[in-house]
Amino acid sequence: MPEGDTIFRMARMLQRGLAGRTVTHVDSVFSELTRRGTADALCGRVIIQVTARGKHLLIWFSGNLVLRTHMRMHGAWHLYVAGERWRRPRAEMRIIIGTAGCEAVAFNVPVAELTTVRDLERSAPVRDLGPDILSADFDAEEATRRIEAMPQTEIADALLDQTAIAGIGNIFKSESLYAARVHPFAPVSRLTHDEVLRVIERARRLMQATATERRAQFSVYGRAGQPCRRCGTSISRRAQGLHRRLTYWCTRCQHAPAPAA
Repeated sequence: MPEGDTIFRMARMLQRGLAGRTVTHVDSVFSELTRRGTADALCGRVIIQVTARGKHLLIWFSGNLVLRTHMRMHGAWHLYVAGERWRRPRAEMRIIIGTAGCEAVAFNVPVAELTTVRDLERSAPVRDLGPDILSADFDAEEATRRIEAMPQTEIADALLDQTAIAGIGNIFKSESLYAARVHPFAPVSRLTHDEVLRVIERARRLMQATATERRAQFSVYGRAGQPCRRCGTSISRRAQGLHRRLTYWCTRCQHAPAPAA
């Protein structure tokens, strides 16, 4: 699943290409976007901005309309100059938003909702999000408070809870815990406030870097069996949580907490 940094880069790309342009045509496999009147209603509207909120990509149109999309595992937005050949097959197309000079194409995007600005903020997928880790006004203390409100949850799973902190996925779950030297299977209750805050601050720093630079050298993610970049110990890997997401860590650098008294 694309993480917050990937969605941030997609939104920035679309913002540069679409902001201020007038919609000339819309096509989609989603009936909500193609039913009579909807596509026509978008044509002629100006694209005000494109933003990311956690793992949601939002396209804002004049007249207080917003298109919310979620990439899930395999979705992506591309931007093409008018007439340019697509880099993915048409069978994967889900949405096209065209302007006079370019068109944005969503491939394999499973979630799309056209709504009003007012209803967007009231809808559960957006309303219930925790602080967005890549937003300019990110509140690390509030994110820490929300994570501490789930004391029995293992910290790695808590970082994936989008109602606690929006934007972190499986990669930066593992990477931030390694950077903060915190064991991924430690219950939140066994960590100090400063430890939770440190993990969040490391995650934000790492994701801010990759939001501007696509390439990243991971310390633990995807490196099971390879030597730790700090100490040389083999990186461990184990499925974790209800959804059995893979977690990577160094057993030497990230000590397990002492048993509860």
